[in-house]
Amino acid sequence: MNLQKIARRFLFFLLTIPIFLSTIFLLVQTPNSRLAKTASLASDSSDEDVTFFSREFPIVSAQGVYAYDLATKEVLYEKDAESAFFPASTTKIITALVALDFFNLEDKLNTGEFYVSGSKMGLSWNETITVRNLLYGLLISSGNDAAEVLAANYEGGREEFIRAMNKKAKEIGAVNTNFVNPSGLDSSDQTTTARDLAIISAYAMGNSIFAKIVATESFVAKDVGGSKIHYLKNKNELLGKVPGVAGVKTGWTENARENLVTFIERSGRRVIIAVLGSQDRFGETKELIEWIFETYWGKP
Repeated sequence: MNLQKIARRFLFFLLTIPIFLSTIFLLVQTPNSRLAKTASLASDSSDEDVTFFSREFPIVSAQGVYAYDLATKEVLYEKDAESAFFPASTTKIITALVALDFFNLEDKLNTGEFYVSGSKMGLSWNETITVRNLLYGLLISSGNDAAEVLAANYEGGREEFIRAMNKKAKEIGAVNTNFVNPSGLDSSDQTTTARDLAIISAYAMGNSIFAKIVATESFVAKDVGGSKIHYLKNKNELLGKVPGVAGVKTGWTENARENLVTFIERSGRRVIIAVLGSQDRFGETKELIEWIFETYWGKP
């Protein structure tokens, strides 16, 4: 090979070095919003306090995520937290809150004749059952039948109940959420955001009755006469398996994919995590829990 060819190749090599380095620089300097936030927090901390990046940064399939510390309101992790998604059965958090505002737990409601699709607690036509039992069926078994019976028995009927749901959401601060049914069936007008859902759930966990129900792994609901029995099992697979998890609600439809809102109390910290549109809601939420507690507080 002559010297001219060697010189040309050496010159080409020298020219490609800046391009390669600039590409690496752009990749590093263009992280997603979650990584940027974490990096910013790390740069503001002292050397002794920096525990950020102690574990690999979690990248999740969920389309929307919002996690925050209930005491400080500090956002711990977020991904498209303000984008609109289908809430699916996480809708039932608001359904329960409206029911708790209006009914007494021992009020006896007649189911009447109803038609529902999707998840059910197993109610029969013209069954008489207490609001307490309906709430367990609503939140544990994610019963669409329980949601419709509660709405139908509301003063003014189902439409007034839905109006009350939207009013309640706005009062709580969920300003980008809208409901058109009490169960969570998909509709283009039934949407929420990960941030709104986390705010709604944090508010709901302040109600001791709601908090008790969503932390229950199984329950036996009966009609008023005791002849109709409904065996209920919580659909939240993290309950009893991940330390500190105490609710709150699952959701799934084909269009919404997997939704999950989680309340966890561990090491004196209370955290809400809302995951929307996931392909693995339980696995990703568990990963987020472990990452958050180790990264921010140095405890698994």
